[in-house]
Amino acid sequence: MRVVPTIRVKRAFKYRFYPTSEQAAELARTFGCVRKVYNLALTARTEAWSARGERIDYNATSALLTAWKKTEELAFLNEVSCVPLQQALRHLQTAFSNFFAKRAGYPRFKAKRKSRASAEYTRSGFRFRDGWLTLAKMTEPLAIVWSRPLPDDAEPSTVTVSQDAAGRWFVSLLVEDPGADPLPATDVAVGVDAGLDYLLTLSTGEKITNPRHERKDRKRLARAQRELSRKASGDGANRAKARRKVARIHARIADRRRDLLHKLTTRLVRENQTIVIEDLAVRNMLKNRSLSRAISDAAWREFRDMLECKAAWHRRQVIAVDRWFPSSKLCSACGVLQPAMPLNVREWTCACGITHDRDVNAAKNILAAGWRCQAVEPA
Repeated sequence: MRVVPTIRVKRAFKYRFYPTSEQAAELARTFGCVRKVYNLALTARTEAWSARGERIDYNATSALLTAWKKTEELAFLNEVSCVPLQQALRHLQTAFSNFFAKRAGYPRFKAKRKSRASAEYTRSGFRFRDGWLTLAKMTEPLAIVWSRPLPDDAEPSTVTVSQDAAGRWFVSLLVEDPGADPLPATDVAVGVDAGLDYLLTLSTGEKITNPRHERKDRKRLARAQRELSRKASGDGANRAKARRKVARIHARIADRRRDLLHKLTTRLVRENQTIVIEDLAVRNMLKNRSLSRAISDAAWREFRDMLECKAAWHRRQVIAVDRWFPSSKLCSACGVLQPAMPLNVREWTCACGITHDRDVNAAKNILAAGWRCQAVEPA
């Protein structure tokens, strides 16, 4: 029997923590300095290219950071750890590398209210001992809620601290996870059809109900947004309170949605060797204004990202069939293509006499198309 080598996968384990008032103030200063350094470096790189056609790299911006700290105007940058500031420059370098490789657009400035408040610490910027995490410039460890254990003998390589719009604090620890070993091989395969009435329909005939998380909280969200719109614009305490209330409702919806997707993708990867899905153009589908809210709530793109990531960890296979494949109009029994299939038709009878459930039939056709794609792939 061939021995499959162990995969050393780096995974981020995210936990919630509750900082003291001193820690919260220190982290808030750090977030502001990280945003300031990122924007200064972006301005310097943009001006250098516009004025002289010169590309400034990470080393040049690092030298600029040293000079900035010596000025009276930016002396406050010395009050926080230098590690997150250097990491901000590295992130900007990555953003420019993606831009020049045409994988992303031109880097944008970080806004105080719209950008993610976060700071990344490398090994020199934190101490992790016996389950206690202490960041640079802090004397007390963070009060982390260990909702799940870290892998045995885990040593974080980076730590990212963040605060979301609802005011919640999170810490993410990047560690090597030996638990992401290949699962025992199996010959089970499944086709998955994504939908709105049912979130997922499997080729086995199983249908997974769409919980419609956003719809459940739609009234609460609308009421909170109306209250926010009545507040005077600016930095007032009442407006900030109303804004956090809206953010908490959004966070509640997103947490429930993410929890369900994690459970579904984990189950599919554990039970099946091959999972066949449709290559949906979600961005284009969102242009349909009558369905865009429901499509966003279904989170098909996030489902695919989770599925592919977990499949790679556990040596499973995910096949995406062409988005133009007529999975709903094709009879899975005889292969006859129907001329039209409106969305309101949920059941139909083929000329061969078989009555199909629209979604189950589509899932079966997706699975068959996935097997055909696998058969024609070069060795």
